[in-house]
Amino acid sequence: MLEFPNCKINIGLNVTSKREDGFHNIETIFYPLPWCDVLEIIPLRGVHSKPDTLHLSGITVPGATDDNICLKAAAILRQDHSEITSLDIHLYKAIPSGAGLGGGSADGAFTLTLLNRIFELNLSALQLADYAIRLGSDCPFFINNTPCFATGRGEILEPVPLDLSPYTFVLINPGIHINTGWAFSQLTPEKPSQKLIDLIKQPVSEWKNLIRNDFEMPVLKQYSQIAAIKNEMYIKGALFAAMTGTGSTVYGIFEKNIPEKIQWNNNHLVRIIG
Repeated sequence: MLEFPNCKINIGLNVTSKREDGFHNIETIFYPLPWCDVLEIIPLRGVHSKPDTLHLSGITVPGATDDNICLKAAAILRQDHSEITSLDIHLYKAIPSGAGLGGGSADGAFTLTLLNRIFELNLSALQLADYAIRLGSDCPFFINNTPCFATGRGEILEPVPLDLSPYTFVLINPGIHINTGWAFSQLTPEKPSQKLIDLIKQPVSEWKNLIRNDFEMPVLKQYSQIAAIKNEMYIKGALFAAMTGTGSTVYGIFEKNIPEKIQWNNNHLVRIIG
């Protein structure tokens, strides 16, 4: 069975406080976009003793294959559902890793939903989200995969009626890996004066002066290439441009079709959507 795990962007990202468990409370808008990996899971019917096998292709995934989130997702679900047989998993990576796009989280969440369908486990979205949070803070978002206002670690999700389909997105990844621990260490958490869920109700053309990603200040100061990409977005007509997550991908929201006429840096990974 085949699926296409998609990426997400953060529209605004405020780090509001540090928790006793070592994590941070945040508020952000998760917005899904159709930049996708390809995930295929083939169950080995009647075989339970053979270890799951993962075949990777496309963009290189850092780390050991045995630590891949797809295998972790299968193992977590199998703890409660012994009917899950051994698996042959094929993952083609198109979404860059460590880029603020949630590609790995999507792969893990989509593995859960695929296994739920393949083995007819009849798990609800809420039950799948409970498994997903064990994989990562933003994994539950990909279970329902619709625009959400996220709080807590990113797992408390409130759907928002946000439709940006009238716009074109340009996503540019310069191939820089931002260490998440370092990025958090650069911040002093504080609650914003206005809630992000209220700010996104304003026209996109006004977001530039209203919505911020707390990680931009330290990351753009440390990596001038990323700052230059954001600046380039605005020079070329973006209504709003921002870094997603802790970076390093920057996205711009443009009027429909305008980016098709613009030349972009060929040294960067560029994706135009819409």
